[in-house]
Amino acid sequence: MKKIHLLLLKSFIRPFLVTFMIVMFVLLMLFLFKYIDDLIGKGFEWYVILQLMMYASATNVQMALPLSVLLSSIMTYGSLGENYELVAIKSAGISLRRALYPMLVVVALLSVGAFLFSDYMLPKANLKYYSLLYDARQQKSANFLPEGVFSTSFPGYVIRVKRKGKDGQTLYGIMIYVKNLAENNTDVLLAREGKMYRTPNGDFLILKLKDGVKYSETHGRSNFNNRQILTRYRFKETEQKFDISGLKMHRTAESEFKSAFQMMDLKLLKDNQEFTQRQVDSGISVNFKLITAYIKYFTIPNKPDSVKKHPDKDRATLGGLKLNDQINAVVNATSEARSIQDLIKNRAERNSELNKTIRRAVLEYQKKFTLSAACIALFLIGAPLGAIIRKGGLGLPVVVSVIFFLIYYIISTIGEKSVKDGDLSPVIGSWVAILIITPIGLFLSYKAATDSALFDMDLYKRFFNKLFKRRSNVPADTRK
Repeated sequence: MKKIHLLLLKSFIRPFLVTFMIVMFVLLMLFLFKYIDDLIGKGFEWYVILQLMMYASATNVQMALPLSVLLSSIMTYGSLGENYELVAIKSAGISLRRALYPMLVVVALLSVGAFLFSDYMLPKANLKYYSLLYDARQQKSANFLPEGVFSTSFPGYVIRVKRKGKDGQTLYGIMIYVKNLAENNTDVLLAREGKMYRTPNGDFLILKLKDGVKYSETHGRSNFNNRQILTRYRFKETEQKFDISGLKMHRTAESEFKSAFQMMDLKLLKDNQEFTQRQVDSGISVNFKLITAYIKYFTIPNKPDSVKKHPDKDRATLGGLKLNDQINAVVNATSEARSIQDLIKNRAERNSELNKTIRRAVLEYQKKFTLSAACIALFLIGAPLGAIIRKGGLGLPVVVSVIFFLIYYIISTIGEKSVKDGDLSPVIGSWVAILIITPIGLFLSYKAATDSALFDMDLYKRFFNKLFKRRSNVPADTRK
């Protein structure tokens, strides 16, 4: 029995690690394709890109882990069925349920690890990832001097480069306009060729220019000669220094992102939910006190029913008042009704936002557990499904696993959206996908335990052939 358990574990661990790495790689490529325009050409250091990819990989675990469990379980039991190893296990008197026990224990341990990861590691990874991604997207482009464009990246300068060399550092056809607002003049510098590089600390950009000329216009130096003076001098080599310290990447304080629910663990989510609920309850009591100020109470003394004089029901409410008094009463009542309506409208919008915050907090709270439950539920689908289809490798198992995972992911996404819109309870919306796929897994487990040919295409062909043959043998008048 122990050797069989060891065989099953070895057959599962290798496909699981391989599929997990493949899925993580695919998700990381999707991340790069999505944000490639925000990362390229901004002069980031290599370690900044590496950190961003590492944090993105950590946030992708909640999607990659359930898919890897589903795919590897189908591959494992499909390969065992294809090589008739499951037949040998069953011939030894071991049922499929008992053969699933060691794998179920491993998946349960993975689920516990997934819960600990989602509660302790994932909030920190989300905080690092979203804060770094925000700063990277806010960073200005490091392509200071594009070809054929008058660039205004540097205050007080307008620079145009006709073309660049293949190395990206050599410049040709350089034109620089220097604006001196204090003296109200403009200097123009032309150079045939130049070299661009940064200082070691990255605070300045140096342009080393060759074979050029500089034109400078200044006003007369005395009151007797107000004519402008044009100065022109040629140079073989000169340098221009531009301050780029303000274009460096500045990190935003991570504390500004901690209010998002993705950055909270179970304790913080619970505290946030309770605090918001207290605000809702306090708002309700305040609303009652605000509205009661507009309500007029007319009381009748406490007397026996025989003594009370009830007003005539047929008599109009304003019938005993003069016309001017009736108009004033209606105007005052309308004004108070509008005041109550405006007051309730503003308070209702705030109450709606608070309830939305509570729903999102409860949703994130439940998602800490649904990741672990998804691993077990998808394993209950993958293992018996692999035993039924009896195909290993990366062919049919990949197709089947992707179909079931898409079903799970789509249902889960719809449930979360319904929760955010207020159409569904947060608990039901977060668990609806698990509640739907778990009975499918139990049904497939039953079919696999009873050696059901659920995906045997020849069986369906024979069934339809018999059905159509019976249909063709029925006399025409009977069919009518």
